[in-house]
Amino acid sequence: MRDKVLLVTGGGRGIGAAIGRLAGARGYRVVVNYRADATAAAALVAEIAAAGGEAVAFAADVSREADVERLFAEAEARLGPITHLVNNAGITGPAGRFEAVSSDTLRAVLDVNVLGTMLCSRAAIRRMSTRKGGSGGVIVNISSGAAMLGAADLWVWYAATKAAIETLTLGLGREVAGEGIRVCGVAPGFTATELLLRSGDPERFRQIGAQIPLGRPARPEEIAESVLFLLSDAASYITATTLRAAGGR
Repeated sequence: MRDKVLLVTGGGRGIGAAIGRLAGARGYRVVVNYRADATAAAALVAEIAAAGGEAVAFAADVSREADVERLFAEAEARLGPITHLVNNAGITGPAGRFEAVSSDTLRAVLDVNVLGTMLCSRAAIRRMSTRKGGSGGVIVNISSGAAMLGAADLWVWYAATKAAIETLTLGLGREVAGEGIRVCGVAPGFTATELLLRSGDPERFRQIGAQIPLGRPARPEEIAESVLFLLSDAASYITATTLRAAGGR
């Protein structure tokens, strides 16, 4: 079997880091993409290597086409063709009501969450598609339980971008199903990551956690398990589908 090379965008911290860590332990060669936190990305690469895996880290802003093309080129030069992609990079902006959100925040969230996922998916398909001489592959898009709940009074704009990602997963999965590429999604519910807890009201997040039928937030490692399942051959008949991993909420 050819080498499994996984690119995780926004992979230095939180859910992305948990995905990269688990993938490294399961035999994937891991490309950790980050935008600004080189220290966290380097620490994850070192952790994967110490556990016997192989990983590299590259800075790139996924909302910029030139950065995306450079990211894929650099990753392939180091580890070989990308066989698996997780579109994890995403931002929320400050929590609040919709009428108070700034245009700059709206633009930034749309650019990273939607355009970034589209640019990375396009770059991957151009390389993976059997119609273009590739050997196939798997793309997993990270959505959010907010896509179904709407995130009223918190992040309506973020929820809207994640709903767009689920539509992209559905349409793109159907479009490239005959070209050796599966496109799936995972929609985490409230997950205890440092980034999330710093981006809003901690007391409000504790209240949200209490509303989850399973009684607690997810751990990043639990979301990573869902992603690794969809990346694997065990999910070979699953595409154009988003898996809910939200504790029943």
